[in-house]
Amino acid sequence: MSFVLSPPIKRKMTLRRRLKAANRLAREVESVASAIASTDHPYMAQIVPMRRCNLACAYCNEYDDYSDPVPIDEMLGRIDDLGRLGTSVITISGGEPLLHPDLDQVIARIRRTGAIAGMITNGYLLMPERIQRLNQAGLDHMQISIDNIMPDDVSKKSLKVLDKKLQMLAEHADFHVNINSVVGGGVSNPDDARVISERALAMGFSTTIGIIHDGSGQLKPLGDSERKVWDTVRSMTRRSYTRFNQFQEAIANGQTNDWRCRAGGRYLYICENGLVHYCSQQRGFPGVPLSQYTTEDVKREFLTEKSCAPSCTISCVHQVSYIDHWRAPQNSGTVTPGSGHTHGQLVQIQ
Repeated sequence: MSFVLSPPIKRKMTLRRRLKAANRLAREVESVASAIASTDHPYMAQIVPMRRCNLACAYCNEYDDYSDPVPIDEMLGRIDDLGRLGTSVITISGGEPLLHPDLDQVIARIRRTGAIAGMITNGYLLMPERIQRLNQAGLDHMQISIDNIMPDDVSKKSLKVLDKKLQMLAEHADFHVNINSVVGGGVSNPDDARVISERALAMGFSTTIGIIHDGSGQLKPLGDSERKVWDTVRSMTRRSYTRFNQFQEAIANGQTNDWRCRAGGRYLYICENGLVHYCSQQRGFPGVPLSQYTTEDVKREFLTEKSCAPSCTISCVHQVSYIDHWRAPQNSGTVTPGSGHTHGQLVQIQ
């Protein structure tokens, strides 16, 4: 590391932040209770308001450099449709969602449906005034992935560039912030993940670690140095997540998992064209416009076995599906989507 980190600004838990955190926790507990009580609504949806991104990370296949933002009226209609389905958590992703000129309205609309509002961003466009606007809109959660300490040909999402943004978040953000680091294909120095995680914790954020697979996209075991860092960072994180992440050990070992994927039912991925997909890596299945998606579709997909599930590395789908791991066996042989092994799949480890 060729630069010196300044002393971190420790995130202060003011009375306002404590009250917001307590309210957020209560809503999260209520959402899980609702999911346990009934299986006929999605728990989480990930929606794309902007496919364009200001970066071009080598491992990512979820962006372009030319798309226009989804018109705000269409975005608000899609949020209302997710509300109609009873979606508990709506996460905005991209591309880079902060490029959307009307993002604050989207977040406010999510909150109006009663859902928990999250966002995944590269963090480059954050400034104090922008963070305050996100506070006012009602954002609940933000995740930023930092891939290395110094930018390289694989990723510009580096601690050198983003550390000032983290300082701003620690000072101004009322929402929960999680910093995700990575090991695996294309990461030149696995120990960067440890430094990034330690920095996040020093600022009062939560931290997670993910595995980026190499260009073949196949499940591949971590090397010795990668595994050591992976174990170290996992030991820093909240151990209460362990029971929701049993699948991670198999992924780190390059092994498959035996589980019931509830994508299309409990988890929905809504692309920039407004279509419902199982996830970002299985576009086209079922490929139905969100405006036409019904509770009956949710129920059907909840019970539909996905042939790509054994090798899936997508953490949010695993975690959402875990809610129902104990019930509702699925119908075998109903759907055969693609292999599920696309370049740059990322699994988040908590």
